Amino acid sequence: MGWFHTATLVFHVLVAAAIVGLVLLQRGRGADAGAGFGAGASGTVFGARGSASFLSRATAMLATLFIATSLTLTYLGSRPDEAPTSVIDRLERSQPAPRATEPPANEPAGSAERTLPELPAAPREEGANGADESQPTPR
Repeated sequence: MGWFHTATLVFHVLVAAAIVGLVLLQRGRGADAGAGFGAGASGTVFGARGSASFLSRATAMLATLFIATSLTLTYLGSRPDEAPTSVIDRLERSQPAPRATEPPANEPAGSAERTLPELPAAPREEGANGADESQPTPR
């Protein structure tokens, strides 16, 4: 993971937390009912129009940033790594895999041509009439 990928991931998490915070700050649709009982002046902190336009615009901007960072992380995650990051990865890439036809180093050269011993055949099962079921019965 490169530094740009890490920085984008951190920024993505911060944007997600900010979206959650902004959504929790917004008043719901039922909050306007409280204005009739004396809670009407609570929205004047953000101006005469209330907090609806500021918080809605901020949420829309953060949602756009969230989508942009999501697409960026998808692109960065789909690219293969350019170079191995550890010494073990470098060694594994530089050494070719041994062939399956070559005998191991501790066995003699002629042992690769040996065959396995044949196993005995499985016993045949007989049917209820005593006939061998592996052979078709005449009709």
